[in-house]
Amino acid sequence: MKTPKLIILISLSLLSLSSESFAQSGTCGGMDTGRGADLNGFIPFPADNAWNTDISSMPVDPNSDNIIAFIGASSPLHPDFGAGLYAGSTIGIPYQVVDTTTQPRVPIKIVAYRTESDPGPMPVPPNALIEGYPNPDDGDRHVLVLDRNGCWIYELYRAFKRNGAWQADSTAVWDMTIDEQRPYTWTSADAAGLPIFPGLVRYDEVSDAAINHAIRVTVPVTREAFTPPASHWASSETSQNAPPMGMR
Repeated sequence: MKTPKLIILISLSLLSLSSESFAQSGTCGGMDTGRGADLNGFIPFPADNAWNTDISSMPVDPNSDNIIAFIGASSPLHPDFGAGLYAGSTIGIPYQVVDTTTQPRVPIKIVAYRTESDPGPMPVPPNALIEGYPNPDDGDRHVLVLDRNGCWIYELYRAFKRNGAWQADSTAVWDMTIDEQRPYTWTSADAAGLPIFPGLVRYDEVSDAAINHAIRVTVPVTREAFTPPASHWASSETSQNAPPMGMR
């Protein structure tokens, strides 16, 4: 499910740790509001969550070398850090933080994966940034909204405004205060069944010289399998050298 926009990018998430310190130094209510807002030290999910756990001292998978070779050991990393344009669309995945005392919840029409989606209403602003803004193409078109009052993440896949109302192929809602995972075999706004936002590299983190969580990584081919915290696969590849969704 969920066709990639480019041959080298598919809708999965692999988790790779980028820091040794994962202490929570902010609160959900302390986040700024607006597009690309500063989280002021807040880290989504508990400190022992998979996104926030240091794995540098954990045992290496016995098949690690083969998996790395399958992915492409000599292939360069290609970060999409939200700078510049590609075919008229911005690079990276935008997000916005809202205050639900002023931003109302609105209905979201789910048009494709209704049985694996969380229903609305959701506090999505009428001018929420869609991935690829100001000219989103026909790709993933993610919309990410953080609610600083309730401490929720709302994520939409293939989001469109139709006659002034939001619709999406699939939706997922995440409680940032607990260790939450999608039901077994369910997708999310990401085909691995993972939240997207916690794995993004943000400007406020870079300016603070500290990225205290795993980073979302995509690869050309994955296995028809997943490992927690992922809950879904999107491949027919059965090679044991192909990485499963959710691998760290």
